[in-house]
Amino acid sequence: MSKLITNKNLTIINFVIVTYFILLYLLSNYKIDSILIGFFVESLTIPFLISQVFFLFLGIKHLIEKNDRYYPLILSLILLIICSMLTIGSVFKERI
Repeated sequence: MSKLITNKNLTIINFVIVTYFILLYLLSNYKIDSILIGFFVESLTIPFLISQVFFLFLGIKHLIEKNDRYYPLILSLILLIICSMLTIGSVFKERI
């Protein structure tokens, strides 16, 4: 299992998660909607929310245990933390 958890793999996964939520935000902001996009949004959002929290904790744990300063991983974790705060915060945002 530890061979699968490498700096490069965690960095790629974190950037994929952040990219998904950025695309989701852009689709919502520009009101782009179709049946196919709606299908993918509905089927992928919950798994990406769960994986976002999971890989956030896994990345922080990996960074602490390895005591390695792999800067792309640190950057991806910072972006994932910001993305997590925005997505979880948007759930609890007061609706007007």
